[in-house]
Amino acid sequence: MQLSKILTSTHLRKVPQITIYFWIIKLLTTAMGETTSDFMVHQLNPVIAVGIGALGLLIALFLQFIVKKYIPFVYWFAASMVAVFGTMAADVLHIGFGIPYYISSIFFSLVLIITFVVWFSFEKTLSIHSITTYRREIFYWITVLATFALGTAVGDMTAVTFGLGYLTSGIVFFVVILIPLFIYIVWKNFSIFCFWFAYIITRPLGASFSDWMGKPQSLNGLNYGTGKVSIVLTIVIFLLVVFMTITKKDVEA
Repeated sequence: MQLSKILTSTHLRKVPQITIYFWIIKLLTTAMGETTSDFMVHQLNPVIAVGIGALGLLIALFLQFIVKKYIPFVYWFAASMVAVFGTMAADVLHIGFGIPYYISSIFFSLVLIITFVVWFSFEKTLSIHSITTYRREIFYWITVLATFALGTAVGDMTAVTFGLGYLTSGIVFFVVILIPLFIYIVWKNFSIFCFWFAYIITRPLGASFSDWMGKPQSLNGLNYGTGKVSIVLTIVIFLLVVFMTITKKDVEA
């Protein structure tokens, strides 16, 4: 079969139904990705840590692409590994190459915009409900990875570059994420815009609060430790995914 036919052949939608549970788990994965990435790069050689993150991402996406339907554990494993590696990708630009957070924020914004433009030019829609071909699935996961990298850079920019600190940054992003909620309630015609707006903001929102809990007091954190925070978040995510698997509340009826 030709590659073009494979990419455009239809299959069952392999993403969850958008419910309150989706947003809770999404927020937790963003927080977990931040603390897990920080823990790994400080406990291991950064090159090895990034290599492990990249390998984990490849394995997770491979599993996601070979399954024939939405499986909560497979999908959220992929989302979690994107969270970890997306954080690393943004941190590498700043820590490894000395690129300021505002520059990396602009860079990943452009990457995300280009991805949206190319995706829409091919598929004429950016709806998560339309992820029914391999090509759309590829666009979807590239977009997700870009949102995580962008959110990491923006969150660090507000907390560090702008000097707001992690807690204040978290509060700011909590207020910002209410904007798409308000728009969706008032004008339901903007559902796709509101979804991706909220999806992007969940990244710095979750990361800011997890950094606040894990970072030392010298960085205005609660000093619980990134490792401990990451373990707790992983357990909560696991339990929620088990709940989703049993109840199927995130499967379209």
